[in-house]
Amino acid sequence: MSSKVWFMNDRAQSFETSMVAKMLTVFDAAGFAEMISPGDVVAIKVHCGEYNNTAYLRPVYARALADRIKEVGGRPFVCDTTTLPYLPVASRCTALDELLTAERNGYNSATLGCPFIVADGFMGTDDIRVDVHEGFICKEAYVAKALALADVLITLSHFKGHPFGVIGGTIKNLGIGCQSKRGKFNIHMGGHTRYSMINSPVFLHKCLGQDCPTYAICTQVCPYDLFKFKEVDGKFILDWDQQKCTNCLACLGVVMLCGVVGMPEDTQEALNAAMADGALGMVNAVGREKCGFINLAIDVTPSCDCVPWADRPIVPNVGVFASKDPVAIDMATLDKTEELIGMPGSACEERGVAAPGTKGRFAASSSMMGISEMIQINTGEKIGLGVKDYELIEVPPAPAAQFIFHWDKRMVSDRLRRMHAKDPVFPFDKGFNNRLQEVDFTEVR
Repeated sequence: MSSKVWFMNDRAQSFETSMVAKMLTVFDAAGFAEMISPGDVVAIKVHCGEYNNTAYLRPVYARALADRIKEVGGRPFVCDTTTLPYLPVASRCTALDELLTAERNGYNSATLGCPFIVADGFMGTDDIRVDVHEGFICKEAYVAKALALADVLITLSHFKGHPFGVIGGTIKNLGIGCQSKRGKFNIHMGGHTRYSMINSPVFLHKCLGQDCPTYAICTQVCPYDLFKFKEVDGKFILDWDQQKCTNCLACLGVVMLCGVVGMPEDTQEALNAAMADGALGMVNAVGREKCGFINLAIDVTPSCDCVPWADRPIVPNVGVFASKDPVAIDMATLDKTEELIGMPGSACEERGVAAPGTKGRFAASSSMMGISEMIQINTGEKIGLGVKDYELIEVPPAPAAQFIFHWDKRMVSDRLRRMHAKDPVFPFDKGFNNRLQEVDFTEVR
């Protein structure tokens, strides 16, 4: 059996073909409104963007979705979760950090028309444990409590690349973004006897000590204070208490990228597979019949929105997808992105995967060449999260009247005529007199 995926491209020339309008159109076409009963609490899961990232989804998408949910009787809230933290200077590792970052990026109750909350609490431990008996590698998931307790879940995912996941779409939003902090430790293989930084690091070279420009950061980066440096025979050696490492990846941008420590391929592959396990845990927590998924394939950058920058997109904008199958929607979105030519001067071109129809297009994203972008998708199908076979349904635009300025849909003449009569904006009695009546445009053409 194939799953249905509704799609509209990114081209826009009118009210009804704006990307916001198209997102709402595929929301309705996919039957998401029918999942919502009056009074249902509806979670809209987004990625609010890291500090100084500029590729994350604009808050207008979540706002328009919240407005639509309220129209059908739902009570929406928009949310994200805390990070592992992932970075030495992390901007979303506590709820306090995340709320400040989200507000700076435009996510707040005023812009959204509903609350913005951190779904896993102040330190990321506000969660519910869910059994995942079908899991490929993880047999349990720890999902953010606010998401698990919602009546309906809508994921609003920015489809792009990811340095570890290779791709980041619906499965990644569910399998990482919907997990609590300890859920992320679980999915990132923290403490795993085989696929973790405790047991599978690759030591590429010895520390350069104070001669290394990142030495000072290395001495402070670990939130568990596990990194020490000692000098032996004139050489600096990393003294790392591996057995206490939780795989939080705060050292990712320092120790790992400078070349002291590396990650083997199968550890990254385990993380990719575990994302699908976590996604199934999230879907099971809410109920498959109460989950809807939207992918916006725009600003398709090579890295996730969890980095504090945004590189040039690797392909042009694609469009918006909706489905009740998280595997099918990611498969359809991936196929569409691979149809397009790679963006000139992007990481896609640099890595030689810019030709239209190129499989492995997201090699431009992965921190390791050769990691398959299909692991999340294939694992998801294997464990019953969804199916790769899909029917792509191209949705026609809805009537333009649905997307007109909804606070006052009167024509501008009706709204302004009485105002102009009381207080004319244009001085017709005097006119604008200080203008030349005729000029020669030849010299400025």
